[in-house]
Amino acid sequence: MPRRILIAKPGLDGHDRGAKVVARALRDAGCEVIYSGLHRTPQQIVAMALEEDVDAIGLSTLSGAHSTLFPMVMDELRRAGVDDVIVFGGGIIPPADVMTLMESGLARIFTPGSPLNEMVEWVKATVPER
Repeated sequence: MPRRILIAKPGLDGHDRGAKVVARALRDAGCEVIYSGLHRTPQQIVAMALEEDVDAIGLSTLSGAHSTLFPMVMDELRRAGVDDVIVFGGGIIPPADVMTLMESGLARIFTPGSPLNEMVEWVKATVPER
């Protein structure tokens, strides 16, 4: 069975072209992709991840709120007792913030200019097939 991946847009960021490009690349690579839509709270993202029984969550932000919202998603996952969903992120994230985000529990951060095939290969290598 294919990997199930939720691509989510936390916060008030209204720019979702990148998230849609990532969703399509993962779909074209054989993943089953669920897109959250815009303006989701961390609680909504975790609820959707549980409802859809996903293997991974890809978070996308261009608003600069990654340092707050990404760790909030990780906290909500822990609060829900979820420890088997791999979380990765991307967007406009300064290199200085990457390590802090990974320390909060994200498995990988993709910054601007990351090749799509690199992200797809990482997902294939990291997220187990069902």
